[in-house]
Amino acid sequence: CWETTMDNVLLEKHDGYAILTLNRPAQMNALSRALRHELVVALDDCSADPGVRVLILTGNGRAFCAGFDLQELAESAGDASQEADNAIARAMERFEGPIIGAINGHAITGGFELALACDVLIGSDSARFADTHARVGILPGWGLSQKLSRLIGLSRAKEVHFTGAPVFAQQAYEWGLLNHVVSEEDLLPRAVDMAQKMVACVPHVLRAYKPLIDQGYSMPLDEALPWEEAQAIASAQQTMADMIAKRKDDVFAKGRSEKDE
Repeated sequence: CWETTMDNVLLEKHDGYAILTLNRPAQMNALSRALRHELVVALDDCSADPGVRVLILTGNGRAFCAGFDLQELAESAGDASQEADNAIARAMERFEGPIIGAINGHAITGGFELALACDVLIGSDSARFADTHARVGILPGWGLSQKLSRLIGLSRAKEVHFTGAPVFAQQAYEWGLLNHVVSEEDLLPRAVDMAQKMVACVPHVLRAYKPLIDQGYSMPLDEALPWEEAQAIASAQQTMADMIAKRKDDVFAKGRSEKDE
């Protein structure tokens, strides 16, 4: 295990996967400018490391993320243009592998949007989601209004957006927002187990599978099916090329070994 600690983010690298932990527990991991900057740095570090093929994102303490740091926003007179710049989402998109969100408590507004930027969500039994944009007088700009309805349905999403009422773990599971609900102590082990299963996949296929699903989901079915077929042919060709290259390397290594003998 390799670990680096910044002021607001912890990064642990393991065999094939990494764990990114938001680390402002006293502030419920609110998204200060410093935390957002460090999170982008850590995400880009993982993107540049071929040894990190799966990422787990979680929070330290009783919250996953409580959204933007409202005190910081008030002190800066709410520079809306800067706060709307979603560098985090772009950094998450640059990471080619799956991102597992381990939701350990409150995921509120910006924290809700951060969770929806993950590919798979596992929640503890204390997980809860809420969208307070309408209550505080702003519109979401990180994808919440577009992604949530596609996950749980239009009517349910409108209820969440327009009321600000929390969606608790069991209801989030029943609505399809969470893949699994587990106890607090089982949350990270369950996420690690899932990450290890993903790491066991063929690396180039795992990288290609994510855009295959995401891009195909936005297409009409009659366009998505032939597009999938084209991607499958390209992937098969890559797998064959890798097998041939490995066989050549094995033959070369065997010849060198026999020559040395």
